[in-house]
Amino acid sequence: MANPKYKEALDRYERHLTEISTQEMVLNMGPQHPSTHGVLRLQLITDGEIVKEVVPHLGYLHRCFDKHAESLNYGKTIPFTDRLDYLASMNNSHAFVMGVERMLGLDSKIPKRIEYIRVLVCELNRIASHLIAIGTYGIDIGATTPFLWCFRDREHIMNMLEWASGSRMLYNYIWVGGLFYDLPVGFEARCAEFINYFKPKLIELDEILTQNQIFISRTANIGVLPADVAINYGVSGPMLRASGIKWDLRRIDGYSVYPEIDFEIPVGKGAMGSIGDCWDRYKVRVDEVHESVRIVEQCLERLQKDFKRTADFDPRALVPKKVNLKAQDYYVRAENPKGELGFYFVTKEKSDIPLRVKSRGPSFNNLSVISELGKGVLIADLIAILGSIDIVLGEVDR
Repeated sequence: MANPKYKEALDRYERHLTEISTQEMVLNMGPQHPSTHGVLRLQLITDGEIVKEVVPHLGYLHRCFDKHAESLNYGKTIPFTDRLDYLASMNNSHAFVMGVERMLGLDSKIPKRIEYIRVLVCELNRIASHLIAIGTYGIDIGATTPFLWCFRDREHIMNMLEWASGSRMLYNYIWVGGLFYDLPVGFEARCAEFINYFKPKLIELDEILTQNQIFISRTANIGVLPADVAINYGVSGPMLRASGIKWDLRRIDGYSVYPEIDFEIPVGKGAMGSIGDCWDRYKVRVDEVHESVRIVEQCLERLQKDFKRTADFDPRALVPKKVNLKAQDYYVRAENPKGELGFYFVTKEKSDIPLRVKSRGPSFNNLSVISELGKGVLIADLIAILGSIDIVLGEVDR
């Protein structure tokens, strides 16, 4: 016969296990965590391995961009735009500069060579940004080789942009009314060599992840973002297009010389799972790299045939010494690698310092949807969801 005291103790222990199994636990993921892609703190309310709620906490990298813009003139603000999405500095400055040029009425006077150079460097930066997104996403899931391949090929792009601007990451290359400098002699030929080298590498990168069964099982049908939810949260860029919505500001707004260039807009099709899942978000970025390669090739062709460098070409000819604007409100937007980057200007009469500049970063809106996507998933799947969003904290916190 069992000892009654032993049986009573066993019953108490079993009741205690039952109570523990139904208790919620609060876990902090970050702000120092290898899977948070920066100083982001995710507060998780979990029930065992299941995430019941996700609360993102921001502000660890706040850099006061808006306040800087209110204290400096328009030209001096451009280096600070580089530090928003610091993986796509060319795209940031392009959006900011377009807004100032439109307020000045300079946008129709910019020479075509300058416009094609801007698009060329922006698309090279888009490729570099997506390589970071794809490589780090692979290592989040457990694939080390794509991460190394992506950084290897991104290094070639960084070397070229450094050759053009003098900086490896924060370029200050696109100026109001022009460029810091014309492309170096031989840049177009070297860029064409890179494209010829990169095309087969991109196919290899695509194959090692896209059809990998382990990668598919970790991403297909995980973190499905319906189109209506994406719209309500203000999601943009590859995240929005992965949900099946064909929205790309390069086509919708047709800014710069994008209307003259032939390229497709990839969207999610649910090929491996559901439309708008993690796999679709990854695949849209891979397809966008292919399209950016096409755009770079067309820019190189036009720069070498139709808009060649000349001895008297001055990329700073239209750069104003002082930007004096009338009092007005103006909003400009552009398609950055992560989505819609917008700048809202409130200018002062006859002043080269704006009254207010509000930055609308795509990473902030895209990250906000994680509270919706993270409900009821495993902790391991939450890592896959966060990686598929592709955030940069410099743009989230601003």
